Amino acid sequence: MTRTQYEPDSRAARSALEIASEYADAALLNHSVRSYAFAVEYAREQGIAYDAELLYVSALLHDLGLAAPFDSHTLPFEEAGGHVARVFTAGLGWAPARRARAQEVIVLHMRDDVGAAEDAESHLLQVGTSADVSGLRVTEFDPSFTAGLLAAHPRLGFGAAFLALVEDQAVRKPACAAAGYVAGGAAARIGSNPLDR
Repeated sequence: MTRTQYEPDSRAARSALEIASEYADAALLNHSVRSYAFAVEYAREQGIAYDAELLYVSALLHDLGLAAPFDSHTLPFEEAGGHVARVFTAGLGWAPARRARAQEVIVLHMRDDVGAAEDAESHLLQVGTSADVSGLRVTEFDPSFTAGLLAAHPRLGFGAAFLALVEDQAVRKPACAAAGYVAGGAAARIGSNPLDR
């Protein structure tokens, strides 16, 4: 586990990277870091104020509900990941309201109808994950930024691996957001992501 250039300088951020490194494989971990980086760059370009520590912790933990130890048989993966974040941040001593925010950011990142004015961190995580998973808005980022990000945190077959994970979620939990994502053409969107060319 190596500290990333995008990581906020806080105990919570370092701990989130440590835990994500223990439970996520390299492809999923790199996705989480790239998602945060895309979110931060988008926020900079759009002039969106946000809580960097909250966003980073949420980004690093947002897909842990896909990791076998935390994969719930009943809850959508983003809800399971939200619970992981709530427990994790309790261990850091975060206040209940801040713990709830980490959970909320992770749950809401699966929705594209949360605006920056309503909830900056949830909006930014949705933008960051959508850029990395499907290539949404990725052509709007400076090519040198994207190239540097991919060099530092390579994809390692992430697209195909992530598609398999969400397809599995869709089969086992047909009412979840992942099922809607798969039914809405996830395979085509992930397959045409310019980040994989």
